[in-house]
Amino acid sequence: MKYQDMVQGIFLGRPNRFIAEVIVEGKQHTVHVKNTGRCREILIKGTKVYLQESDNPKRKTRFSLISACKGDMLINIDSQVPNKVVYDAFKNKQIEGYEDIVILKREKTYGNSRFDLYYEREDGRRGFVEVKGVTLEKDGISMFPDAPTERGRKHLLELVDARKKGYECAVFFLIQINDIQKFTPNSEMDPRFADALKTVEEAGVDILVYNSKVSADEIKIDRKGEYSLDGY
Repeated sequence: MKYQDMVQGIFLGRPNRFIAEVIVEGKQHTVHVKNTGRCREILIKGTKVYLQESDNPKRKTRFSLISACKGDMLINIDSQVPNKVVYDAFKNKQIEGYEDIVILKREKTYGNSRFDLYYEREDGRRGFVEVKGVTLEKDGISMFPDAPTERGRKHLLELVDARKKGYECAVFFLIQINDIQKFTPNSEMDPRFADALKTVEEAGVDILVYNSKVSADEIKIDRKGEYSLDGY
């Protein structure tokens, strides 16, 4: 995923989860934040950030906040981009064990949920994939979620139900950070989600973890990572 019209800024503050105050070229701007999560360990006053500029005169904000530096790490916090990155990776045969997919669709309804991807293999097997973007990092370990998510837990249990009814199912954690390849659920923040993830694994749902190559104007799939459901 390549971004156009990127500029650098300095983060000042976040009045609410939708907007932030950022200095761009010496002027303060109210910008759109493309992530409604907390991101408290990332969006700290004085942090260098990268924004996408829009030329749409109907927009209330001129810029959208895409990524931010955390020390030497650049973290893409765009919550809308993981679905596209993962879709492209499946389509381009980049996901191990899924090279034989012949039909791939986005946003497929099942039960009371809408899964991010639906696929069919050459031999007729069908499946769903739920995608989660991961931006939280601590001591070289990535974690999800950064805030309690009952909706996320519900999606996991829907995957279990679909698996019992004969579908292949996977939950895909895309780490939106360079080089970080270890993942564990954030059981301290959301123990119910962590427990649901164990239920998912026991039900035969595939747990996929990949990290990303992140730059100021791009994010794309990188290497397969490892996970532990009991922490590291």
